[in-house]
Amino acid sequence: MDRMSVTGRSNGELHEQAAAEAARRYEESTEERERVEGRLAAGVRFPDDPEALAVRADRILDRGGLSPSAVVADLHGEAMDLPDANERIINLSNELQAWSFLPRGVRAGATVARITLRRDGRELPHGTGFLVSPRLMMTNHHVLPDEGFARHCFAEFNAQITADNLPDTVVRVELDPGSFFAADRRLDFALVAVAPVLDGRPPGEIFGWNRLSVQLGKLVLGEKVNIIGHPQGRLKEIALRDNAVLVRLDDFVHYTTDTEPGNSGSPVFNDQWEVVALHHSGVPKKDAQGRVLRKDGRPWKRGDGDDAIDWVANEGVRISSVLKHLARLDLDPGRRALLAEMGPDSGLDQSMGTAPVLPSPAGPGTPPERTTPPERTTTTLPGVPAPQGPVTAASESRTVGPKAGLPARGTAFGGRRHLVFLHGRDQQSKEPVDLRRNWTAGLNRGLTLAALPPLDPEDVWFPFYGTRLHDLVGGRESTAEAIGLDQLSAAVAAEAFAAESPSGSYEQLLYEAAARAGMPQDGPAATEGFGAGLVGALHRPLSWLAARSDLDEWTIATFLRDVDLYLGDGAVRQAVLDSVLETMPADGELVLVTHSLGTVVGMDLLTRLPDGLEPVLLVTAGSPLGMDGVNGRLLAHGPHRPPRVRDWVNVWCPTDAVAIGCPLSDERWGKLTQLAVANGRDRAHDIDEYLAHPGAAGEIGSVLTGRA
Repeated sequence: MDRMSVTGRSNGELHEQAAAEAARRYEESTEERERVEGRLAAGVRFPDDPEALAVRADRILDRGGLSPSAVVADLHGEAMDLPDANERIINLSNELQAWSFLPRGVRAGATVARITLRRDGRELPHGTGFLVSPRLMMTNHHVLPDEGFARHCFAEFNAQITADNLPDTVVRVELDPGSFFAADRRLDFALVAVAPVLDGRPPGEIFGWNRLSVQLGKLVLGEKVNIIGHPQGRLKEIALRDNAVLVRLDDFVHYTTDTEPGNSGSPVFNDQWEVVALHHSGVPKKDAQGRVLRKDGRPWKRGDGDDAIDWVANEGVRISSVLKHLARLDLDPGRRALLAEMGPDSGLDQSMGTAPVLPSPAGPGTPPERTTPPERTTTTLPGVPAPQGPVTAASESRTVGPKAGLPARGTAFGGRRHLVFLHGRDQQSKEPVDLRRNWTAGLNRGLTLAALPPLDPEDVWFPFYGTRLHDLVGGRESTAEAIGLDQLSAAVAAEAFAAESPSGSYEQLLYEAAARAGMPQDGPAATEGFGAGLVGALHRPLSWLAARSDLDEWTIATFLRDVDLYLGDGAVRQAVLDSVLETMPADGELVLVTHSLGTVVGMDLLTRLPDGLEPVLLVTAGSPLGMDGVNGRLLAHGPHRPPRVRDWVNVWCPTDAVAIGCPLSDERWGKLTQLAVANGRDRAHDIDEYLAHPGAAGEIGSVLTGRA
């Protein structure tokens, strides 16, 4: 048996395996699906969270999914509160489309191609693919399982019937897996380069391509989707809107669209023709013994054909999950450049000088996966007195000693330039040696991708103020009656943080962050549905921020608490800056890489550097500096070009709630490079994720090696 037939058989097995795993997920999500179906049957049009509905409605309006006149006429026809208005907007987008809905659909359909397999002198229709950049096509892993198989396939564009009911002129394009090929079996996707057409142009310049977005907000439960593909290898067909999304899992969605097996690799669109998922499998009906059933109710046998199966639903892979997977790949610069052609919304463009202007709101319309809660800490409820008095050096030395920072063994790469890492909050239980090693490991991954030499961790300065900050914060909260935050809701904890805010600014920070994340400011009373008082008022912005980001309510609440204490308590600020200055070079050139709260500390630190230390590069990652409640309380007072800094790079992730306010758009910041990146799932705020991006690492490495 030749290699091609063996590959073909394994390809079929992969298809069956994908269907089996989809069926397993379908069965495991039965309770959630029945809940959604029950609410739909009860008349709830979109049984999703209110925050998800709100950001979805805003995205629809922002992307031109409805004409403004239709929205105004419908919403003013009767009095309704904000949740009803959001549902109405989404429903209008399902029922009343602007005329542009049709030509947009035609344009999206032009990007879809039939994938055909050459085998034994025959050409066999095999699946569907669609362009996601001028030179890259996406399909399923079970359609193109490896580079070798992909070399036997080609793509056919315009395999369709024209408006005059005549066959269109098919354009064949060869696949080019040698230039780029990436695939993942669990997410069942493959991304492959396509060769230029006969005139030398990339296919995307002729047929167009889909701008994928890493942002989550492209559909809600109960919303309709559209699929364009080549079922059973036929000419192009469309499953248009007679469907509904029933279940949303971490990486997959289930919907009722009527598709056939040849649709493997088809794009799943919302009504604004944004790709929301990669269709990959039907969900077969099974009997009590777990056997796949035919449409006539009898057990299905191999050889009956896929068209004999009783398909009960379909499953797609969430595009945001695919993009996050791609962002984590270790690729050479050439292949990374090909990924960057997918555009800024994908989060894969690491070479931009300025960050993309993201739609408002930038966050998801679907609740993201939650991160694990932060490490246990303690607080007192309002009205419980905290002990007075400063934290002593002895209390700090019990953990890491009075001088906890790590000096560098030498300069980076033996030059005059010192690399200093400045960490953020919640580091008190960690060893500085381990932290420095982890930061350097992340940077070295990015340097490798950027074709630059790696660093030795011992050549990096690592000031450590984590324990001192924790003692200062914990000291004001520690009492015999201390209550663990993990025993309270995040909103109740936020109430305590607001009550103990030294400047009374905690609530302001929280509301500004939520407003910048798109939370409506003219809706019903903030406490509605949450009980009376401040707890209800703070629940709304916390839940909004969590729903549009990759961080949970606990992380958001405690991060803003520490920022507020640093900015509002002069003693805390002075102690932190003193701690950092204990472990800093005295002269030479400085490359300062800061993260999270450390970006705020770093801005203040730049006003206190010794005269002999020249800052040649500042990097801020996952920074809250874009918030007025933060930058207005810096030592420099408001947006201000960092003193003496030659170059500044700000790197941020759209799903990082700490980076709300990025990109930094105020002209008073001066000239800076802004990089929007896509960090891994549940790692939107992690520094090693930020540093591992070749765009950010390349900026650092180029300065350290003297190439910039």
